[in-house]
Parts: sequence; structure tokens; C-alpha cells
Amino acid sequence: MKAQRMSEQPCFALYSAVNAVTRAYRPLLGPLGLTYTQYVVMMTLWEEDHLDLRTLADRTRLASATLTPVVRRLEAKGLLHRSRAADDERRLVLTVSRTGRRLQREAHDVPETMLRLVGLSADDEERLRDLCEQIRSTLSPDHGPPHGVTVRSSWELAVPAIR
Repeated sequence: MKAQRMSEQPCFALYSAVNAVTRAYRPLLGPLGLTYTQYVVMMTLWEEDHLDLRTLADRTRLASATLTPVVRRLEAKGLLHRSRAADDERRLVLTVSRTGRRLQREAHDVPETMLRLVGLSADDEERLRDLCEQIRSTLSPDHGPPHGVTVRSSWELAVPAIR
């Protein structure tokens, strides 16, 4: 099979698009004092408040090593409160503060503005979302590689087999 040029590889197109989208969010989120990751966390909590950290990690698809410092920063900004669950002291529950609710009102137009900036039709948006979910699901650690695909470690690729 002939190697594809980088510009022909779908993963490079996806990578480039993700970078472009992240850059497009900056002028919208900067005045709100949020990074994109913080915005994702706040949007999730605005949709459903009083989530424990594990549920929030599942919903945002962020690793706890990434999520914990983000939550601490949001708490330091006064946007949310962390507390222990009444039924289980080990669970950390996150609640949006009054300041966080005010920010929600300020951020109300961000999703619609981004949709306009991206400029896709409703059908294309849905197709793109479905394709992204399919890629994410296929590549998730619990899914494993697609049938017939052999994944080699970097060690296997770097060291030729001794025969």
C-alpha cells in the first residue's frame, strides 16, 4: 500500500480542524476568563449541577489527572464549589456557584456563535458529530483495535525482530 501524503491523511485534517476550532474559541472565551477545557467543564455542570467528580470525568471525557486541576482553578475563580457527598464522604460533588450561574448567562451565545463561525449546515454538523463519535468510540481503550488491525508498540517499531 502506498503511503499517503500528510495532506491526504484524514487524521491530519482532523488534527488541523481541532486546532482551528480551539483557536476560534479563544476570543469568545477569553473575555469570560475561561480556557476551552474549563468551558467544557462548566457547560457540563450548567447542564446538570451537583455532579460527582467521576461522573463529570465520564461526561467530559477528561482523565481525572486533567480534570482535577481544572476543577481547582474553577473553584479558585469562584465558579463552583467542591463538597463531600452526604451519603459517601469519598465522593467529591461539584456545584455551580452564583458567580458560575452569572457566567452561564454571559456565555449563553457562545455555542451559537461557534456554529455560525464553523459555517456547516445542520445536516453536516450532525454528520460531523456522528463521525467524531464513531472515531472516538472505535479508538477508546476499552474498544480495542478494529478487526484485522495489528497495533505495534513504539518498541516493536523501533527494534527490528531478531531472527
